[in-house]
Amino acid sequence: MRKLKFFLQKAWKFIMLLFLILLTFSYAMFQGGFVSWFLFYSFLPFAIYCMALSMYSLGDLDVTRTLQKTDYNAGESLKVTVTIKRSRAFPLFYSLVEDQLCDALKFAEMAESPKTLLIPRMKKEFSYDYTIHKLPRGEHHFHSFTIKTGDPLGLFEKVKTHKAKGKLIVYPAFTELLYRPFENQYDQGLTASRERVQRDTTMAVGVREYQPGDRFSWINWKASAKRNEIMTKEFEQRQSHDVYVVMDCVPDKRFEAVVSFTASLLRAVLKKGAQTGLLTVSKDKASFPIRGGEQHLQELFYHLAKVEAKSNVVFEKVLDTDGVFIQQSVSFMFVTAQLSKTLIEKASFLGQRKGAITLFLIKGENEPPAENEISLIAMANARGVRVVLVHEGQFAAAFSEVMIR
Repeated sequence: MRKLKFFLQKAWKFIMLLFLILLTFSYAMFQGGFVSWFLFYSFLPFAIYCMALSMYSLGDLDVTRTLQKTDYNAGESLKVTVTIKRSRAFPLFYSLVEDQLCDALKFAEMAESPKTLLIPRMKKEFSYDYTIHKLPRGEHHFHSFTIKTGDPLGLFEKVKTHKAKGKLIVYPAFTELLYRPFENQYDQGLTASRERVQRDTTMAVGVREYQPGDRFSWINWKASAKRNEIMTKEFEQRQSHDVYVVMDCVPDKRFEAVVSFTASLLRAVLKKGAQTGLLTVSKDKASFPIRGGEQHLQELFYHLAKVEAKSNVVFEKVLDTDGVFIQQSVSFMFVTAQLSKTLIEKASFLGQRKGAITLFLIKGENEPPAENEISLIAMANARGVRVVLVHEGQFAAAFSEVMIR
C-alpha cells in the first residue's frame, strides 16, 4: 500500500512537471516575442534538473560520524563531526542532514544543532560539526542519519535514512576524595593510618621503588646502592581493608548527586589500596563482590553509568531482605538522599552484628536538612549509626572529620 502511494505521488509530480513545460512552451508559441521565449528557456533548466533529481539515488551517499573518544564523564563536552561522501558529483541544490540522537542527548545543552542545512553543489565530500555541552550520565546510542534534498521548485523531494550505529559511555562525574576510615576496627580490617593498608613491618617480602608517603625507615640502602635509585622494603599486608557500599536507587531529584558521590567514594577507597563492593537495586538487582584493582573500578563505573532511579523497593527493605549483609564481615557504607526512622532502625540492627555503619545523606547544594532529618540524625547517633551530611559540590568534606583527628 505504501509503495503504491509513493508511486502515485511520483507519477502525479511528473504529470505536473510535464504540464508546466507544455504550458510555458504553448505560451511561447502562441504569444511569441522575447519575453515569452525567455520565460520558457528560463524554466527549462529547472524542469530538466527536477527530472534528473527524480532519478538520482541518495543511496550513493556514505555518512560517517566521528567522535573524539567514546568514554566521557558527566558534564564534559562532546564534539561530533559528520562527514558525507559520494562517488558521483551530482549537483545538489541543498542537503538537510540530521543526526538522530537518543532522547537523553536530544534535551542536552548544545552549542550547534545536530540538524543542519548544507549547500554541497558538486562536492563529493562535505561535513559539519556540532557540540553537546554537559553530557548527561548514561549509555547513549546513535542509530542513523536522515538526509533530505530537493529541487528549487519543491516538486521532488528525496528523503533517505542512513544507518550509522555508535555508542557513547558517559561515566558519572566524580570528585577527588582523600578517603579515611572513620574508626579503627581491626577485626574488619579498618585503620585510620596514612599508609595504603596496615602492614606487618617485621617481615619484608621484597623491594620496590620509593613512593611518596613511604617511611624513611623502610628504605633498603643496599638495594638502593645496587640499582642507583631509592628502593623501599615491601612488607606483607597484615589485614584487609574491605568496604561494602550500598546505593539507594529510589526516584529522587538528587539521584545524580547520589550516583556521583558513590562513584567518588568507590574510587577513593580503591585508590587507597583497599577493596570494595557495591549493591544497587533499581529495575534489577546488581551486586558486585568485594575486589580491588583498576579493572574492578571500571566495572563499577560502567554500572554506575547505566543505573537508573527506578527502584520499587524502599531502601530499608533492601537492607532487610538482602542476604549479603549476613555473609559479609566488612565495613558497610550506605548512600541515600532520603532518611527515615525505619532505615535508621535497620542500620542500627545491622551495626549491632557487624560493627559501625556509616550512612551518607546527600543533599543539594546549600540545601539545609529538614527538621525531621535533624531529629533522625540525633536518633541515629544515639543508636550507633554514623550519619554524614554531604552537600552536592562539597563531596571532599565528607571525610574532613577523619582528617582532622
